[in-house]
Amino acid sequence: MSDILIHHETLLPGRAENIRRYLEESLSKNTRVAYRADLDHFRAWGGSIPCSPEVLAAYLTDHAESLSIATLSRRVIAISKAHTMKGYSDPRNDLVKLTLKGIKRTHGKPQRQAAPILKDDLTVMLSHAPENLKGCRDKALLILGFCAALRRSELVNVKVEDLDFNTQGLVLTLPRSKTDQNGQGRKIGIPFGRGRICPVGLVRLWLEQSFIENGFLFVSIRKGGVLTGERLTDRSVSNIIKDYADKAGLDAEKYSGHSLRSGLCTSAAQHGVSSWKIRAQTGHRSDSMLARYIRSGDLFTDNAAGAIF
Repeated sequence: MSDILIHHETLLPGRAENIRRYLEESLSKNTRVAYRADLDHFRAWGGSIPCSPEVLAAYLTDHAESLSIATLSRRVIAISKAHTMKGYSDPRNDLVKLTLKGIKRTHGKPQRQAAPILKDDLTVMLSHAPENLKGCRDKALLILGFCAALRRSELVNVKVEDLDFNTQGLVLTLPRSKTDQNGQGRKIGIPFGRGRICPVGLVRLWLEQSFIENGFLFVSIRKGGVLTGERLTDRSVSNIIKDYADKAGLDAEKYSGHSLRSGLCTSAAQHGVSSWKIRAQTGHRSDSMLARYIRSGDLFTDNAAGAIF
């Protein structure tokens, strides 16, 4: 992204580079990567920075049938951001907004959501973990991702230093997350389990078996049970979830790295947990983002048809 962040180089020596560095840090790494890919696609089509609203509208029109509305919307944001960071006028005017709205009404489809992994699903998945080091890691990863409602990017970045075991369970501190770009940190409580599955116990067992004392909690494992010290990737988390979903007899294609997070939301709603308590666990800023999970979890709670029949 650094190539799009500074337009004016007529600053005192050294300042342009400092501004560039801080502008880079204003966006998360994943966002920078996504924006860079969006701009590369726009340029490959023939676009440039700056561009006129007419050019941007033409770009959207040319890809209206081949790209999803979510992808097009993000590319408009990336192109807009590239303009404003370079000091150019934002091309995202009414022409662009109405073109995008028209594409959405014409070609828009309901966004495909990953299926949530519910508590019962998770229990079956955990039962299929092998009795070895990899199985121990996978159980800790699945249970922590579910109970803390973590995004896969958050899960792979958990470090031993972020864990604090106490008499009530485990406190996980997230130094930074998607909704906490300023790095203020957020604490998540994970209580001891009341049944035969204890989330805290599974995480502690992984620490004991792996002998990991610092650094990334979830690392890759070579054949023979040798830890590499390298953290798992986002894709690895998705693959692990799909693998255990398949072993549990579920349709693996319906699940993704987001299924643990959505599963906690839906399961909590099914158990009658209030939305503000769910938000305290997930870090959602408002109920609007939780609504789709809670609606799914409440479909059969006080159901109108059920009251009749």
